[in-house]
Amino acid sequence: MVKIDPLRVHRDGTRLRAYDPELCYNGFTLFTPMNGNGTVYLIDMEGRVVHTWKMPYPPGLYGYLLDNGNLLYSGKVLEDLERFPSWGRWKGGVVLEVDWSGRVLWEMRHPDHHHDARKLRNGNLLLLCLTKLPQEMVPSVQGGIPGTEVEGDMYADYLVEMTLEGELVWEWRSWEHLDPETDRMTLQDRRCEWTHGNTVAEMPDGNILVSFRNISTVAIIDRSTGAFKWKLGAPPLGQQHDPKPLPNGNILIFDNGTHRLDHPLPYSRVIEVNLKNNEIVWRYQEQNLYYFFSPYISGAQRLDNGNTLICEGNFGRLFEVTREGQLVWEYVSPHFHVPKDAPDSPPSNSVFRAFRYSPSQLPNLTIP
Repeated sequence: MVKIDPLRVHRDGTRLRAYDPELCYNGFTLFTPMNGNGTVYLIDMEGRVVHTWKMPYPPGLYGYLLDNGNLLYSGKVLEDLERFPSWGRWKGGVVLEVDWSGRVLWEMRHPDHHHDARKLRNGNLLLLCLTKLPQEMVPSVQGGIPGTEVEGDMYADYLVEMTLEGELVWEWRSWEHLDPETDRMTLQDRRCEWTHGNTVAEMPDGNILVSFRNISTVAIIDRSTGAFKWKLGAPPLGQQHDPKPLPNGNILIFDNGTHRLDHPLPYSRVIEVNLKNNEIVWRYQEQNLYYFFSPYISGAQRLDNGNTLICEGNFGRLFEVTREGQLVWEYVSPHFHVPKDAPDSPPSNSVFRAFRYSPSQLPNLTIP
């Protein structure tokens, strides 16, 4: 039974809602309010803020801790939003590393950067970027809402690896490896962009894991050839986010499920996929499917005790479940903000991703 202290359940339904210390992976949870002013929060298991970083840019879209204890943060540069027609809220533009006190160690800008950036094991930076699709390819791209291009143009993703001094050492263009006939857009998405990448990650062997929402595809890119080593599409996927490699060789995916091809209901789930046969070997979803649903953003992290931390991003809900699906920890972000680049929007407590860290991963943390 999950232990819920009613004194910690606030009247507005946010902050700590459930906590079972015997079944949880006890540690500290990092998250960044997606529409906030650039404050990154680290909370303990009881939902108390134990550390914050105040970044010089609003999130574009999140930060995470490196092995050295520093924070890698993607920020949003607001002055050139016109480079991202109709979806500037997903823009980045700057990546920086800061120490525990928030001191900026280095900063890298790229005008096409959006959604995600990772520091690679070799010390370089991997950026997810966006640019116009070659005009001759636009008519060939299948799917999407007809007539929703940007003055006849479509955009697509490319990846760049750069040194911290700004030298380009590797580039990969999605349109050179995808097939516009078979890598079809979801019918309900606007044709302003073909792929809508939302994740890049480094695999243990150095190859690159990517996620493309608009074509419901997760893939592994061979770094040496640029070809796909592995691809998974729809079904079973539906506008997924945040694929993560697991120590057992499988991939953990937050499957948003906004427009499923194999089910009439939109619903979200977290799935673990075996790369050898594409079999789903574990999943978390609600029995009443629509009780768990985030149409955009979101993610999941497999914890060392076998539990899974889930970020139901659109609603700022962070929760932990056991292998059997039992809820053992739940926290809802109380930080509601109106995005600076969309001042007419209602306040939101959305969280792009969240991460749990053990005390041993936080050598600089001191708690009074």
